[in-house]
Amino acid sequence: MSADTQEPLSKVDSAIEPGSPIEKKISHRRTSSSNPDVHNIADLEKQGIDILIAPETQKLGWYLNTSPSTIGEPDTLKKPLCIPMVKKVDLHFPLGLEVTARNLKGVTIKDALDAIHKQFKKKADDELDAPYLAGFEWDKDECYTRFVVHQVSSSGSPVLLPPQIY
Repeated sequence: MSADTQEPLSKVDSAIEPGSPIEKKISHRRTSSSNPDVHNIADLEKQGIDILIAPETQKLGWYLNTSPSTIGEPDTLKKPLCIPMVKKVDLHFPLGLEVTARNLKGVTIKDALDAIHKQFKKKADDELDAPYLAGFEWDKDECYTRFVVHQVSSSGSPVLLPPQIY
């Protein structure tokens, strides 16, 4: 055989057929869990986009050491915590505690309440000075990437009433 008719040899694994799925490697991440409408809060800060917190959070009257599922209106829990939707947000309590609510499809009110409940579920009733959620506040001048959690000592609205049917 002459040198110009010889083809270079390639490494072949006889256990794998050429073109099989095992031979091909996935070179990209799955996109099923990411949503184009859900943003990273740091990216929103760079773009200077204002965040609006759902006003429903101020009407919940939720007791911090009870499960969020005890709230009378379950549809409220499915709503986004803020617009535009974010993948995660830090929730800061005035006394220094900070918890993070996460959801790759957009943080909902339930995600925020679950994160708070995880911190308070083992606390006794008498350990909490202000046991009811009053709402969240976003102060872009103080810290763009976190929401301040406000608490009150008594609920301004009924906590466990079923939704009204008209």
